[in-house]
Amino acid sequence: MRVVIAGAGAVGRSVANELLENGHEVLLIDKDPTKVSVERVPSAEWLLADACEITSLDEAALERCQVVIAASGDDKVNLVVSLLAKTEYGVPRVVARVNHPANEWLFNDSWGVDVAVSTPRLMSALVEEAVSVGDLVRLLRFSQGDANLVELTLPEGAALVGTRVGEVAWPQETALVTIIRGSRVMVPDPDDALAPGDELLFVAATHQEEELERLLTARP
Repeated sequence: MRVVIAGAGAVGRSVANELLENGHEVLLIDKDPTKVSVERVPSAEWLLADACEITSLDEAALERCQVVIAASGDDKVNLVVSLLAKTEYGVPRVVARVNHPANEWLFNDSWGVDVAVSTPRLMSALVEEAVSVGDLVRLLRFSQGDANLVELTLPEGAALVGTRVGEVAWPQETALVTIIRGSRVMVPDPDDALAPGDELLFVAATHQEEELERLLTARP
């Protein structure tokens, strides 16, 4: 998979290194010469250019990439890059970094954003996830379809404990995607029985989150 990352700061470089380790092709773009440090991510392609300019994105061959990540420290830049990637080049997946939570409402499909990642929100969500059992925690927002990645740790004594995944009448517009049990990451199977302490990750429509939480925390 070819991925273009706009913004070669610490965040952009970190994402690039992880994607390269997973076998993807990565191009980093930044207009600041001090951030174009090939030796820091030697396996990546580099482009010294302004990612907000069409000529730069033409040079980056955005039409050939499957994912664009707008990872700069400037929300305005990330929005412009997202919009151009989606509308001018038809990039299938656009991920944008939100630097200031007050701007999060802008990062939606109107600006070409498929997934908005707010570092402050993610940090607070991870804190909540670490201390909360039986509370639904929103980890990530998907702009398209008004859906979120949410997590809930199944409490002791919940009615669903011992129930097979395939027997649960999950709310509409929700999908159980992962069960984390201890150190194991499990792809849910219809025959898997839910256990207390399971961390359940769902993709769920926003308006179904309360119903999902009620189902998972209901007592016999």
